[in-house]
Amino acid sequence: MSQPEPNPDLRSANRARFELELEFVQSLANPFYLHSLAQQGILNQPAFVNFLKYLMYWKEKDYARFILYPHALHHLELLQHAQFRTEIGKDEWREYLNQKQFDHWRTW
Repeated sequence: MSQPEPNPDLRSANRARFELELEFVQSLANPFYLHSLAQQGILNQPAFVNFLKYLMYWKEKDYARFILYPHALHHLELLQHAQFRTEIGKDEWREYLNQKQFDHWRTW
């Protein structure tokens, strides 16, 4: 018995969602972007916190292979913690995270 052909509209919508979520997850590698989200209060919104939990699937091997900026996955993990979501709104935390990221790239 043959498999039915996937709906081209559904396939296109799934691809668009995949690309959009991939782009967003990769943006999490930028400490300045995280700081901006915190400053705007977005990181405290329950719906956004749930979205961050949902995005944890990107840490699975089948999805993580598409990530170009590995710090994005590390930051996604940190964003699961309320204390980090609060602290990244402070300038000194943004600078600390930025420096740690730079040091990692510099010495790798």
